[in-house]
Amino acid sequence: MKTVACYSIKGGVGKTASAVNFSYWSAHQGHRTLLIDLDAQGASSFYFRVRNPSKKNWAKRFFKTYEQLLDQIKQSDFNQLDILPAHHSFRHFDTLLAEHGGKTNRLRKVLKGLAVHYDVVIFDCPPSISLLAENIFAAADLISVPMIPTTLSQRTFGQLLDFFDQQGYSQDRIRPFFTLADGRKQLHRDTAATLRKAYPLFLEQAIPHSTYVEKMGLHQAPIDLFAHNSQANRCYQALWQEIASALNLNHPSS
Repeated sequence: MKTVACYSIKGGVGKTASAVNFSYWSAHQGHRTLLIDLDAQGASSFYFRVRNPSKKNWAKRFFKTYEQLLDQIKQSDFNQLDILPAHHSFRHFDTLLAEHGGKTNRLRKVLKGLAVHYDVVIFDCPPSISLLAENIFAAADLISVPMIPTTLSQRTFGQLLDFFDQQGYSQDRIRPFFTLADGRKQLHRDTAATLRKAYPLFLEQAIPHSTYVEKMGLHQAPIDLFAHNSQANRCYQALWQEIASALNLNHPSS
């Protein structure tokens, strides 16, 4: 089982749009895929038309056993794709993790039991450096970091790399890529060139600034369903293929 996090310190950079489209293309390739919505806002759950769990304080049981997770997993409208929807109590994850000693391996441990059910697990992550984030870093085989090619995104990416250095985490699993990229803007072109030169693990594919990304919420669907021939859809498909290749994730045999 391969695990992919869609993570950024900064909000509004396309984490959820990326998690939704990555999950869709993973399942489209035939991989048994689970999208875990870790953000209490529940945006990726909304995009897939999946309701939040009704249980109170569901977050308290999240890190106990994988059977607890299985009970909350919902089928999506797509073959091979399931969703573990967010819950409003997820906003308390850091407090709960601190109460259990502040360990950073609880997410990785609880996910082990899912390996018999899924080939790929994708996390839609909240925008923060926190105990939850450290659990995500420990559990993810690859950390995809969407970035708008601007100075502020460049700064927050540097903060992420500094945090990894301070904690002794390997940066080799970090795979940044550009979103909301506008080649007409000199700032975007210059920032992208500077970052690609400084960090060789940047993914080649970038997601353009596109109204179709914004319309995902309106359609509550991945882009392929309502704008199949769009550049944004082609870019997300190609970007997922880059990630799959980085993970040595082969197409399932028929």
